[in-house]
Amino acid sequence: MTVERPVLEAVFVAPTEHDDRLRMRRAHAAAARQFQVSASGPEVWGWQGRTLGRRAGGSWLRVVSTAADKAGGRLWEGTAAADTHVPRSVPRPRLRGVLDWTTADVAYRAELTEYVSVPPVTSGTPALAQDIELPDAWWSELKSALGTLATVPTDRESVRQNWVDRNFRRFLGIDPVRIDETTTGHADLHWANLTGAPLVLLDWENWGRLPVGYDLGLLHAYSLAAQATAARIRREFAHVLDTDAGRTGELVALAQLLQACSRGVHPALAPLIACRAEELTHTPVPIP
Repeated sequence: MTVERPVLEAVFVAPTEHDDRLRMRRAHAAAARQFQVSASGPEVWGWQGRTLGRRAGGSWLRVVSTAADKAGGRLWEGTAAADTHVPRSVPRPRLRGVLDWTTADVAYRAELTEYVSVPPVTSGTPALAQDIELPDAWWSELKSALGTLATVPTDRESVRQNWVDRNFRRFLGIDPVRIDETTTGHADLHWANLTGAPLVLLDWENWGRLPVGYDLGLLHAYSLAAQATAARIRREFAHVLDTDAGRTGELVALAQLLQACSRGVHPALAPLIACRAEELTHTPVPIP
């Protein structure tokens, strides 16, 4: 089975139900005992409270949960698979241990990784609200990391043609495009998953094969409220984004973000994403 979640709906909040918050905290404490670490840092909740992470000394302890019958699969195994298959030259936290267990109706996976002291560029949101200053070396490191990742062979499929076929008319108002060129990518490249200098790429559960230009189109979309940073992305990665394949990948990213926006996510960013899509397609985005 695979862990399902709506595409790109990054809502970093604790569960709304008290019992779910308590359940996740108890699971995190149980994992800390098993790993013989002491979790003392602030709580960091992931997508819709599905994950809970805290610093534990020189490590980071993250617990993910799902219904017992949905455990396993691509998202569940992504962090461990990345640790095994992605070269160490791609900067990311090292995995130190994995622990799985299941209760009557909930499955848990605990991942103990090295603690990254440099904070992500944004916290609690994947999008930039204003421009940031990053050194030239940071951009070179990102370019190198994505270039190395692109060479990794994998059968993990992060973006599927059937999603494009079902959703392009609904969210972009155009006929579906054909994904002819794919690469291996991160698949969740946004500012809460990138640290400042030195660069570290976080959250590897969704990595795999995706359209050329998808990762960069996603990062660019999450930067649209910060015009200078968005322009820097287009300039640094013009060799990808300005190609036919790169535009295809960017359109897929924009369509998926518009799907998230239709559900109330990223309300401030939604009109900017729509304008970028219309700029590329010369077609008005359908009104939800």
